[in-house]
Amino acid sequence: MADDHALLRDGVASFIANTSDIVVVGEAENGTQAIEMYRHLLPDILLLDLQMPVLGGLDVIETLLREFPEARIIVLTTYHGDVQAMRAMRAGARGYLLKSGLRRDLGDAIRQVHGGRRVIHPEIASAMAEGAIDDALSPRECQVLKLAASGNANRQIAHLLGVTEETVKTHMRSILSKLDAKDRTHAVTIALRRGIIEL
Repeated sequence: MADDHALLRDGVASFIANTSDIVVVGEAENGTQAIEMYRHLLPDILLLDLQMPVLGGLDVIETLLREFPEARIIVLTTYHGDVQAMRAMRAGARGYLLKSGLRRDLGDAIRQVHGGRRVIHPEIASAMAEGAIDDALSPRECQVLKLAASGNANRQIAHLLGVTEETVKTHMRSILSKLDAKDRTHAVTIALRRGIIEL
């Protein structure tokens, strides 16, 4: 398992120690270490946090699956966002679980993924289904929204992106429409919750 929080690793290891059919063979505290240990240990399952120092979880997934196409990776996260989950699943993760539900879900999820199935926390699966019918923000709209989230006014965003202020306003109108947001603050809140942008 790979997570930068020792307390979480200890909790998972303690939980797994009480199962008869699952064993923790190694622990990593950053993304680079996770890749090195995976290469050395070749575990059946990798439990992986997305928010890792040195190398992020998505990069770990992509790197490992290039080398080990059959790698089975379960993402453990605190993020409820459907966009973040979609990115992880598209990158090749086989499971996506919330850390808050590990005591209840982890053992069964490991067994299911080991058996070749995919596992997504029901709350996340529901959010992904709802998000799938929404219009996705374009890369430029994500840039505009991220700059707005950092406290920049339209004029500043225009200057930073080398476009006119009217272009920024057009992007912002499109963002509000796509996210069904009342204003830019609401749009930022929705985008952070769904994992569309990160600060």
